[in-house]
Amino acid sequence: MKAEIIAIGTEILLGDIVNSNAQYLAQELASLGIDMYYQQVVGDNEKRIIHAFDEAYSRSDIIITTGGLGPTEDDLTKEVAAKYFNKALFQDRDSIEKIKDYFKFRERKMTENNLKQGLIPEGAAIINNDNGTAPGVIIEENNKIMIILPGPPKEMKPMFEETVRPYLQGKTDSLLISKMIKILGIGESAVAEEIKDLLDAQTNPTIAPYAKDTGVVLRVTAKASNKEEALNLIEPIENEIISRLGENVYATEDISIEEAVAKLLIEKKLTISTAESCTGGMIASTLINYPGISEVFLEGAVTYSNAAKHNRLGVNNETLDKYGAVSEETAREMAIGIANTAKTDVSIITTGIAGPEGGTEEKPVGLVYVGVYVQGKVKVQRCIFKGNRSKIRLQATITGLDMLRRILINKNI
Repeated sequence: MKAEIIAIGTEILLGDIVNSNAQYLAQELASLGIDMYYQQVVGDNEKRIIHAFDEAYSRSDIIITTGGLGPTEDDLTKEVAAKYFNKALFQDRDSIEKIKDYFKFRERKMTENNLKQGLIPEGAAIINNDNGTAPGVIIEENNKIMIILPGPPKEMKPMFEETVRPYLQGKTDSLLISKMIKILGIGESAVAEEIKDLLDAQTNPTIAPYAKDTGVVLRVTAKASNKEEALNLIEPIENEIISRLGENVYATEDISIEEAVAKLLIEKKLTISTAESCTGGMIASTLINYPGISEVFLEGAVTYSNAAKHNRLGVNNETLDKYGAVSEETAREMAIGIANTAKTDVSIITTGIAGPEGGTEEKPVGLVYVGVYVQGKVKVQRCIFKGNRSKIRLQATITGLDMLRRILINKNI
């Protein structure tokens, strides 16, 4: 069974709105074992929408549309779909009442054109919308299926999860299950080289590598009749990849590096503090993303100036004068200083040149010293990062977190 997504709306076509619905729906369809080879975006134009329907049905069994269900004249999706399937539109009493209740509950006046949203093609199944005024519909005709959903993600996603997903599950006898293998410390090409034979031989499961700013991800996906069978297919491949890549693998689920580190700190009951110069609080901020980090995260300091490094962290003025703020020596004293003054078991620090200016031949833009302190021992790593200011700061943040992760899992420094 093949599906195609059609996003309807001139605002998407012109780039005024990012089409995040397509990403969500593609992932959901894949998890259901429904193949998808094409996506379309079309503006609010009847002729072009009909052409998009023709194109989609020439190669797919299911069309899922998003958008074009609003109250204005250029919201055409249901009207064009009804015309396409030669079906009359009627006002559904229940849908109209729900629209009226939506406005009444919010103490807002309903305009007459909102009643347009209660028009339903005859014979269509209604998808209730508990978060907006536009119901969706499912049309089945001549072995073709059209699922019509609103554009706002806060409306579309619950409607898919509550109604469309169960409906589609009844149409397929297989599903796709994926496991994420998340990797740091080795690039995409090196990962691909390490598992080249697995990539060359893949059938079911499949292995898909992705390079991101936050590391490399391998998505291992199996197609099976049920989840248990799919996971059994994935397990030997997953284990082999982990065996080859070792501690470069930081997670086998869809979590971030800060989540992995936070879990380790909480599990080991180790308190942490941070002192950041070039990253400006980014390490502290990412750690705080994790619920429950308050158990172990005690303090974060942004010590941007030399005076702050000396006054807050106790970095010696002689060290700053002799080696400079961006140096291994300063980084070492920063890591010890924040851990001692905050009274934590662990610390992460950064000091560097994020650019775009301030670099020299000896200390270029992108030079960052990342330091980690764990229970009296310090490790400092000299790094040269490439990219703009934001990317350098992000890479320094990830490096610091990954350094700590490796130390904690190896129990040495």
